[in-house]
Amino acid sequence: MRSTGDAVTVRLYHLDDGPEGGAAQTLFYGPLAEALALAAGQPEDLQEGLYIATDNDVVAYLDLIDP
Repeated sequence: MRSTGDAVTVRLYHLDDGPEGGAAQTLFYGPLAEALALAAGQPEDLQEGLYIATDNDVVAYLDLIDP
């Protein structure tokens, strides 16, 4: 993900493993800092399907937080 600030607006969504490629369910739309806090509070098995999208990039939540 490109450099961005904590206040940039992002979409936090979950992508499931459905039979036809899955479906995206938006969990939150707002500041990055709040999206990260919400994602951190989700169960580990759900975190595996979380993604954060900015206006020009998408990154898996676990890739973003793992060093």
